[in-house]
Amino acid sequence: MRRNAQPRPLCVAVDTGGTFTDCVWIDRGRIHMLKVFSTPDDPSQAIANALEKIAVRGALTLLHGTTVGTNTLLQRRGARVALVTTAGFEDAIEIGRQARPRLYDFFFDRVEPLVPSDMRFGVEERTDSEGEILQSPDNLGTLVQKVAKKNPEAIAISLLFSFVNAKNENLVAKALEPLSVPLSVSHQILPEFREYERTSTLVVNAYLQPVMQKYLDNLDRRIRMPARHRGSARVFVMQSSGGITALNAAVREPVRTVLSGPAGGVVGAVAMARRSGHERVISFDMGGTSTDVALVEREPGTGSPSAIAGLPVAVPMLDVHTVGAGGGSIARFDAAGALRVGPQSAGAAPGPICYGRGTQPTVTDANLILGRLQSDRFLGGDFRLDWTRTSQLTAQWLQQQRSNLSLEQFAAGVVRVVNATMEKAIRVVSVERGYDPREFALVAFGGAGGLHACELAESLNIPLVIVPALPGALSAFGILVSDVVKDDSRTVLWRALDRLPFERLDAEFAALSRKAQQDFRREGWQGQILHRRSIDVRFRGQGYELNLPYTRRLLPAFQREHKRRYGYSYTGHEIELVTLRLRSIVPSLQSRKNRASARFEGIDPGPKRRPEKRPVWISGKKVLTAIYDRNSLPPGRKHSGPAIITEYSATTFVPVGKRFWLDQSQNLVVTI
Repeated sequence: MRRNAQPRPLCVAVDTGGTFTDCVWIDRGRIHMLKVFSTPDDPSQAIANALEKIAVRGALTLLHGTTVGTNTLLQRRGARVALVTTAGFEDAIEIGRQARPRLYDFFFDRVEPLVPSDMRFGVEERTDSEGEILQSPDNLGTLVQKVAKKNPEAIAISLLFSFVNAKNENLVAKALEPLSVPLSVSHQILPEFREYERTSTLVVNAYLQPVMQKYLDNLDRRIRMPARHRGSARVFVMQSSGGITALNAAVREPVRTVLSGPAGGVVGAVAMARRSGHERVISFDMGGTSTDVALVEREPGTGSPSAIAGLPVAVPMLDVHTVGAGGGSIARFDAAGALRVGPQSAGAAPGPICYGRGTQPTVTDANLILGRLQSDRFLGGDFRLDWTRTSQLTAQWLQQQRSNLSLEQFAAGVVRVVNATMEKAIRVVSVERGYDPREFALVAFGGAGGLHACELAESLNIPLVIVPALPGALSAFGILVSDVVKDDSRTVLWRALDRLPFERLDAEFAALSRKAQQDFRREGWQGQILHRRSIDVRFRGQGYELNLPYTRRLLPAFQREHKRRYGYSYTGHEIELVTLRLRSIVPSLQSRKNRASARFEGIDPGPKRRPEKRPVWISGKKVLTAIYDRNSLPPGRKHSGPAIITEYSATTFVPVGKRFWLDQSQNLVVTI
């Protein structure tokens, strides 16, 4: 992927998390990493601080995984959106699906739609399910006046069956263009059926557009400051589907970036595990605020639709399951006296007690009390954890709660509770979907992943744990090795019995390919485009689909997958080809370079320390435990637990009797 003949810039991948902002870059064949505290009020400030420490002075390419979209939805701080839809469908986003998220909770409050009723506008128009225009839009001048009076900051346009024929939707969009606010048009962003999910996705996109544009413009301006470097600077953004995209594309379709950080983690986990010879993995990313898990067979797969902050989002995303369990998750006793952990998090401000400002005990504090975290080895010794403050404030907190638990009993309880939450999350992506965890390796990363991975693997009978190189910044590394990706789709709803309509399918996929090529060329990307074709398939009469690669053997493949997933399949039953999906990939020069370098001529080794033994609380007892510096472990030599392996970005706890070693790819491998 080459856009011009300019000298190759320094490429820095940045993943903004709730507690830390992680940076990864390659210089002279060696991978470097930096972690700085996040600045939640302005995430771009932490990135600017990191670039200052990196001392970037020449041309710069910034690959960015951002949580701005997710946080905007969670905090409800997005734009004032006007929704324009077919008359009679104005309340579809409020009616939603008649499904109760919690069946027996009579006090459950539905998630309020992002667009209030007075900002929804109906258009007298109609397109039928076959694409025939039954009525052209009427009184568009009046519509424009009504919308203008509400002073929207963004407009979402979603008309009935626009994915079959976009003529009416184009007319409405053209009429609203003079208002000079961002327009999100459904047939351009999500030309698929299911009106509720399509409209919800479009509203989320419009809700995020002004916020994302302001943030990315601010970031772009910060990294171009003359005082920071003297060269050119470009910004690219990680998408939820596992590939990078241009800055303008991210501003135009920010809904595709809401899970960009977790997507980078999955890409990085797969890349690192593959170098150790494992292609069937469960990625386990435990950060400061949440834990993200995903099951991958050879290549990361996308799942759609998903829900973010209770709102359906139907654009392709890597199939990641998230729970509110992280190092910063706050412990508490509920009304019945039971110990709970999360989903509330201390975040970066004030953070855990041991960071010096927090006052409520967290998972990180529990690991410090147990001795799994070493106060003098956090962030390579650059930041010292305050054990005295942690023990004193936690003891006072336990007294206030009228608890008879000792510090160590409480800390062990916190670890067990948070482990149970994360174990359930892993079961969701494996056992509940017909996969046997015993056939996978658990790839643990994030700042806290290695502290809990071995116990989780043991409880799930997972035979192998891999703690990759750079575990605390693997999401940033995944962003660094990602390709440029475009996802296109179109709902067709064709039926088939014994033979697929191959001619029609090939023609539709060819049209999607041409669109992808035009998008790549418009953004200036060059190079060979790889296409991956897939189809959402279901039996006639079903309400949900399975996504499968498009091949001449699609029908028997669907039968097998349906039986594996649900335990049964039909024979001689008509199927429906619902939505055609095309993933187009341009392998980036940076990703090819980094994958070659990922054979690791070397990771920045940092300081080395001699092994030593310290007491650690294990199963209610103090056990003398070996403390290793990861950089001092010779590749291939096997060791036995209990052990604690420390490094700059993370700490790994190996229970009693488990064998571990550093393999030739510099991944830490633990047998369970």
